[in-house]
Amino acid sequence: MSGFVEKPEPVEVPGLTHLHTGKVRDLYRNEAGELVMVASDRMSAYDWVLPTEIPDKGRVLTQLSLWWFDQLSDLAPNHVLSTELPAGAPADWAGRTLICKSLDMVPVECVARGYLTGSGLVEYDESRTVCGLALPEGLTDGSELPAPIFTPATKAAVGDHDENVSYEEVARQVGAETAALLRQTTLAVYGRARDIARERGIILADTKFEFGFEGGTLVLADEVLTPDSSRFWPADQWQPGRAQPSYDKQFVRDWLTSPASGWDRKSEQPPPALPQEIVDATRAKYLEAYELLTGRSWSDSF
Repeated sequence: MSGFVEKPEPVEVPGLTHLHTGKVRDLYRNEAGELVMVASDRMSAYDWVLPTEIPDKGRVLTQLSLWWFDQLSDLAPNHVLSTELPAGAPADWAGRTLICKSLDMVPVECVARGYLTGSGLVEYDESRTVCGLALPEGLTDGSELPAPIFTPATKAAVGDHDENVSYEEVARQVGAETAALLRQTTLAVYGRARDIARERGIILADTKFEFGFEGGTLVLADEVLTPDSSRFWPADQWQPGRAQPSYDKQFVRDWLTSPASGWDRKSEQPPPALPQEIVDATRAKYLEAYELLTGRSWSDSF
């Protein structure tokens, strides 16, 4: 059993129809038929939406995504139409709301990996493969791969777990031409982002993208290259063979699986509330990632 520990009630705004409450984002449709995406401060981990929020998290995700969309605009168009706050929306939506195109979404999580860790490491240790792709012997936790790889996953509902699948399975689901375009675009965007992050002292270990079609054009959607969707490691502390320090929600995962939390991940019990020091440290990591990548001060942004 997993999902929301405490599922929030959607905010009602005149002229907006609530469509979906996701792990982090709430989705609405306006009277023009456009999507209104609101990034909350909710934190998810291990297929649970935790009962504790991280202040400003939704704004960090939104503002960092907007910055990345600008850096990537020549590689892939994006779904953003406007950042204007809808009339009648609560003041708290400021900085965390996007008006977006309604796309025909591709039901695939497009994951790019440049380093071995997470579920990829688990599979590698068992079979020397990741999503069926053969990798050389001798890799360990945090190793840089010979070249970035495309390792797609199925997109799961809230409370379910994304499952890694082979490229061949993606081609079977969406067609060979679309699968090839997804792989090409994912690796191109990852390569650009990896280089930008590296210039700023950050290793982009892996990340996931979502795409949709507008007519025949593939469009980058949802969030992009945030601490929620990516593993960011400080380059000067990178040391293969161990878990890496990070600027992402791995910090929360590590606390949840530590004796300090008292939570058994394998049980059906929901995870506990996060203590204040974990909340503060997580917020600081997200803000640091934003500031290092964009070169902007968060205090000057809001």
